[in-house]
Amino acid sequence: MAPPKTRVTGQPVQEHLASVADPARRADAAALAALIESATGCAPQMWGASIVGYGVHRYQLAGGREGETMAVGFAARSTALVLYGLLDGGAQTASLGPHTTGRGCLYIRSLEHIDTAVLERMAREAFERRSR
Repeated sequence: MAPPKTRVTGQPVQEHLASVADPARRADAAALAALIESATGCAPQMWGASIVGYGVHRYQLAGGREGETMAVGFAARSTALVLYGLLDGGAQTASLGPHTTGRGCLYIRSLEHIDTAVLERMAREAFERRSR
C-alpha cells in the first residue's frame, strides 16, 4: 500500500508561505499561520506540498486500518484560504463572516472581513477535539 500523500514533509513552513504568489494571499496566509499557532500552542509543520498543519489527528478506518493527518491546518490556494479540521464536530460559523464550506473544508477568500476572534476560537476548539 502506498504511503499517504498528506504527511509531514519537513519543508520549512516560512519558506512555503513566502512562496505564495499573490501578495494579499501571502499576507493572509502568514496572519492565519500566526493565528492558528496562537490558538493551538502548536508549531506548524508542512503536510504534503502545500498544507500548513498543526498537531496530529489519529483516526481509524473501517477494517481496522489506522492513519494520521494534521489536527487542524490550512492551504493558501489561488482562489481562497482552505481550512481543514475546523468543521469537524459541527463548528458554528454564522458569526465568522463571508465564507463557504464543502467536503469538510472551510473556504475564506480574504481575512479582511472575517471575525478573527471567532476563527481563533474555532481553531482552538477543533484542535482540542481532534488532537486527542
